[in-house]
Amino acid sequence: MNNPAAEISSYLKHGDYSVAVRRTLDLCLDSGNDVLIEKAIGWSRQYHAIELGEAGKALPAVFSEEAEKILQEASATGAGSVEQHKHLISAENISKKYNNGSFSLKPINLSVDTGDVLGVVGENGNGKTTLLRCLAGQLGLNNGVIRYHLLENPDAYAIKNHIAFIPQRIPKWYGMLKDNLHFSAAIAGINGDKNNLMVDFMLERLNLSSYAHLTWDQISSGYRTRFEIARILLQKPRLLILDEPLANLDINAQQTILTDLIFMAKGIHNPMGIILSSQQLHEVEKVADSVIFIKQGNCIYKSSDAEGKITSNAVEFETKAERESIIRLFGEGNIELQFNGGFYTIISATLSSQEIIGKLIDAKIPVTYFRDITYSTKRFF
Repeated sequence: MNNPAAEISSYLKHGDYSVAVRRTLDLCLDSGNDVLIEKAIGWSRQYHAIELGEAGKALPAVFSEEAEKILQEASATGAGSVEQHKHLISAENISKKYNNGSFSLKPINLSVDTGDVLGVVGENGNGKTTLLRCLAGQLGLNNGVIRYHLLENPDAYAIKNHIAFIPQRIPKWYGMLKDNLHFSAAIAGINGDKNNLMVDFMLERLNLSSYAHLTWDQISSGYRTRFEIARILLQKPRLLILDEPLANLDINAQQTILTDLIFMAKGIHNPMGIILSSQQLHEVEKVADSVIFIKQGNCIYKSSDAEGKITSNAVEFETKAERESIIRLFGEGNIELQFNGGFYTIISATLSSQEIIGKLIDAKIPVTYFRDITYSTKRFF
């Protein structure tokens, strides 16, 4: 990201206010300037007040003018730089077998650096959670070794403070949401005015301000997930592990939360690595730097190893056209055509994905959806 302030200005110019507000908050946090962070929080509150009060209303000119002033101040501090990658965690041939069952996690190798996002995908019951809990130090290994490169003495206590693990089922908390965030910040050594500032920041950053005085029973499962992320981020983990974080979020919130986490992970306030599991392939693959696919405890695909090993291209698409018309277009034997009842998949060793799509369009085949899945784990489901 060469010039984040210019990028944010472009968002404002084109009316992408929500992402502009979130990115401005990130930029000001990276500045380390408390006064500037307070300005950004106040500016964000103005936006949310307008958004909630009069949806669809054009924002006043003073809103963008204030934003430009904040961006200029943030740029002057050097905010927006990205810390160099550091090795965080590496796993070599780790495996896990449960004593009371037949399931076992077969040997897996992986590594994550600061700023990296690793997606772990696969169907339920195939070992995703087992792998994540092993990496988080919650389960002992049968074989292999995990190295925590930033820890001199990686005992259980050090690992727990180094890695944050958010399970799919968020543990219930008591009292008001905001009080729990203040408590979490205090545990992390953030006290006094700084405690108030950082809690206010997280409330705005994860769009929780309207829910600050509510309790567990008064908010939805999606906002409980947002709360848990806010609570964890206050503790500044170096590695964040999330088990099915998208399960409780609506379709709009899924991509927002993922992209927001990635922006934060690559910032200088708390550069961290992220490992997340999900069955939402498309959402994960759009944001992850690398993806591994687990089936029946085996890692059968790693996107980092796929280059040069995949010899055919694949396109998934939806159409009302008959199978025979598609076969006639490409010629019998020139492609592999699959149909799962909803989508067709064309696999070809000679045509690129762009050529496949181009031929469908040129032939006026009515395509309502298509996606290049050549390097997607979708091919393994």
